[in-house]
Amino acid sequence: MTATEEGREHQGPAPADSRPSSPPGTMAPGRRTMPRDHRISLTPGYGVDAPNVTPGERRQSLRGFEDTYTDIVDYIVRITHRIWEDQDVGYIYDTYSPGCRLYDDSGVHYGVEQLVHGTMQSINAFPDCRHYADDVIWAGTDEEGFVTSHRAINIGHHTGPWRWSEPTGRKLDTWVIANCVVRENEIYEEWVLYNTAAKLQQLGIDVLAAARDYGNSLAFPTLSERPFAEVDRIEGGRKPLPYAESPSADFDVEHEVRRLFHDVYNRRDLSAVDRLYAETVRWHGTTNRTGQGRSDVRGMARNLLATFPDLGVRVDEVYWMGNEADGFSVSVRWSGAGTHRGYGLYGEPTGRRVHLWGISQLYFAQGRIVEEWSLFNEFDVLAQLLRDEPGRA
Repeated sequence: MTATEEGREHQGPAPADSRPSSPPGTMAPGRRTMPRDHRISLTPGYGVDAPNVTPGERRQSLRGFEDTYTDIVDYIVRITHRIWEDQDVGYIYDTYSPGCRLYDDSGVHYGVEQLVHGTMQSINAFPDCRHYADDVIWAGTDEEGFVTSHRAINIGHHTGPWRWSEPTGRKLDTWVIANCVVRENEIYEEWVLYNTAAKLQQLGIDVLAAARDYGNSLAFPTLSERPFAEVDRIEGGRKPLPYAESPSADFDVEHEVRRLFHDVYNRRDLSAVDRLYAETVRWHGTTNRTGQGRSDVRGMARNLLATFPDLGVRVDEVYWMGNEADGFSVSVRWSGAGTHRGYGLYGEPTGRRVHLWGISQLYFAQGRIVEEWSLFNEFDVLAQLLRDEPGRA
């Protein structure tokens, strides 16, 4: 069996439908071939020094990639280690396209130089930071291009200056998610959430003051100015339509995920949490929030909906690994907008419209979500609410 044939056997046939996965005007991928098992995955203890991984012994077809990489998970983990822990920042030039697009808390950026600059600034502030790969969810082929959702634990000490303060000497222990689009050894699009508010909080920096300063410094259009149809629907007095039934009698993980987000955030049906989450679900959220059980999942959703009563959300991209018998690992990228008119997460209502976007990693067993890791752009949301300009009534 050739490497290409083996990779396709792992992934199974491409789905026949072609639901859009990204907002108009972006270059994110459409429908991808999903791996039908977890054979190419991040196993416990996996890392650049893992004894069961021999560089160059291909487990998957990687046309156009450097010979040293065995599969797409190996690629993502090892380039991250080389850039951040070996501090070979120039390796970015070899693994990111010259015109790459990066989406983060401050909007969209273009070009590899800004990525090199930002990485060097971060390494200078946290020179001993370790980046432990926690999971990589992926889909695609070397012909289609790959998509990856990489969750990592960051542990280090703040011993260098950065934008928010002089060195504090404090310990950093938090986690991040980065979703990448990769073809022939180059990342040409990345959506990354750095969990910024959690970092500032751990270093003893006033998060609200930093967010206000950050919001005041923005002199260019950000993602918050993008229109969102669901908010327009609410303002127009139209009720949300029920989500369509699945055309398949089998468990359709993508349909269930899209239905979940629509039911909870657009139809305000918090009972949808009980239908899809396991009773003992473990939940990890933005700014290092944690929870156990459905009530904590409902609580976060309830807080968001109370804070932004006209909140509207759409799912921009879904891909997954696995099958119904063994379970699914699912990556969801979503976006939304709402007006701060209620009491919930952020105190006195400001009347300002904000844009939210997030990445969620959902783990299914026997048709229920048993674990969730979710981040959204909370620091950017605070900046949108606190910057010194008149709010929107």
